Amino acid sequence: MKKMDSVTLTIINNYLVNACREMGVAMMRTSFSSIFNEGLDFSCVVFDRDGEMIASAEFCPAQMGAILYTVRWTIDELGIENFDPGDVVMHNDPYRGGCHLPEHMVLKPFFYQGELFGFAANIAHVTEIGGKAPGGFAADATDIYQEGLRLPPIKIIRRNEYVNDIWRIILANHRTPQVSWGDFHAMIGSLNIAERRLEELLDRYGFDDTLAVGKQLLDYSERRMRAEIREVPNGEYSFEDWVENDGVVLNKKYRIKCTIVVKDDEMIFDYTGSSPQARGPVNCTYGVTASATYNALLNITNSTIPRNSGCYRPVKMIIPPGTIVNVAEPAPCVGGNSEIHERIVDVLFGAFSMAVPKRIAAASGGSSLNFLFGGVHPQTQKYYTCYSLDGCGWGGKAESDGNHCQCPINGNCRNNPVEVFETYYPWLVKQYGLVPRSAGHGRHRGGCGVMKIMEVRAPEITVSSFMDRHETGAWGLFGGTAGEPGALRIRRKGDDKWRTFCKVFGTKSPNKFAGIQLQEGDEVMCVSPGGGGYGSSFDRNPELVKEDVLDGFITNKTAQDVYGVVLTGKDDGKLVDREQTFSLRNRRQYENAEMGKN
Repeated sequence: MKKMDSVTLTIINNYLVNACREMGVAMMRTSFSSIFNEGLDFSCVVFDRDGEMIASAEFCPAQMGAILYTVRWTIDELGIENFDPGDVVMHNDPYRGGCHLPEHMVLKPFFYQGELFGFAANIAHVTEIGGKAPGGFAADATDIYQEGLRLPPIKIIRRNEYVNDIWRIILANHRTPQVSWGDFHAMIGSLNIAERRLEELLDRYGFDDTLAVGKQLLDYSERRMRAEIREVPNGEYSFEDWVENDGVVLNKKYRIKCTIVVKDDEMIFDYTGSSPQARGPVNCTYGVTASATYNALLNITNSTIPRNSGCYRPVKMIIPPGTIVNVAEPAPCVGGNSEIHERIVDVLFGAFSMAVPKRIAAASGGSSLNFLFGGVHPQTQKYYTCYSLDGCGWGGKAESDGNHCQCPINGNCRNNPVEVFETYYPWLVKQYGLVPRSAGHGRHRGGCGVMKIMEVRAPEITVSSFMDRHETGAWGLFGGTAGEPGALRIRRKGDDKWRTFCKVFGTKSPNKFAGIQLQEGDEVMCVSPGGGGYGSSFDRNPELVKEDVLDGFITNKTAQDVYGVVLTGKDDGKLVDREQTFSLRNRRQYENAEMGKN
């Protein structure tokens, strides 16, 4: 096997990545559910025959770490000698390297001229998986069996022939079998695209040379990542944060703690000190925590490093079993992937802020605003389910403000457009927009959260929720303040007040519950948290403060009291009074310094 030149390496790497992107486009265009064709909640990859990921596309970060383990586990459990041309394997077991039950992985071996070259795979969030709650989030589950149908690695297609008994079992356990059938075939179709693209690639470069290029790409990514890690100062950096509740046990919080050890060109992520696993489904599997770890690292290193197994080689993880970050079977874990992954990333950002402060943002709102529902549609008389997610405010950064209403860092997903949402589901969206004054203050402020108010337009809808950061906002960095927490409220038909679900329905948690029946005319208000601020608010450019006032993000009073900026004039004619601003800021900074001495 000859060593390829850098140009050929780049060409083949780009070809493989584009093949993975094409897989995703095919899934988007052929799928049935909005979480696929609007949300893009999936990831597409190519592995070699040794179970090493050699290419991936830029879809959902929450799945990219886990797919390393789900594919490897599937190959080891079934035995590589038991794969035949035309096979397709499905697997969604969180305790076999996966994320949570909704994430289904499909895998297809690729044979070239009778010899196994590798595998095409994707992992995607399937909206309906059975279990006690429509939409796949049993937010008050106490074991995994309540969460949905659990599949070990099984062949759903064997040598191009459907294994009909397996399909019948799967679809019989889904409330929306037609949608699941369509989404599964969108996933399978993407594997067929990868198969065709790989065949074209090997026709051009040959089996042995293409296999060798894959190994060289892994080594190249490893070298690049080790060089990046060498730029981080050696040392130990610790941080922790808390999950507010688990949906089952009252008034109990759960700690996520990590110590990052940097030594030359390697990193160790030690999660010792994290809370024991919860009774409710806030737990994370090993795959979720690994994904969050890789996600954080990739966000502070060079984005041009090829995303393959090689770039993860310098990373070691210590994740104690039986904790909230490495749950033991059969405890529930459906919420860990969608709501706690981003909280782990924020913990790692907090630790990294002590080592590379200019690369790190303040905490994001850290919530996907997971709102699930299902029922019989009054127009079609057919059962439907939906996993609705939304964005939150992101944290301010060293060079810029945080983004408004952006999907949390674990998802990279898109929200459902209102027109699509109302067409598919019996809701009327009465209000949808940014939440003014929800961002944390600082030299660079956080981003604002979002508010959505929806009215039920069906005789009955069953809803569930899995959200966090409703008690404590996203923390700021280096003098920045926390963002505003989120909220979830219900206003029953005929009531004039917004109330918590605890008050109205007696749920144990105000933001984590399952199986609540709403009636026509009821309204739901979902509010996502704002992002934390970065740096002292007195260092913010006064012109930016003025723009924030004009945009409605802060008030005149906040501009003066928090930022020390004095504005004159009215409406769009506001101007910064630079002399008074300079005087006020100096006085405030002196007063703060004196308070600090005391």
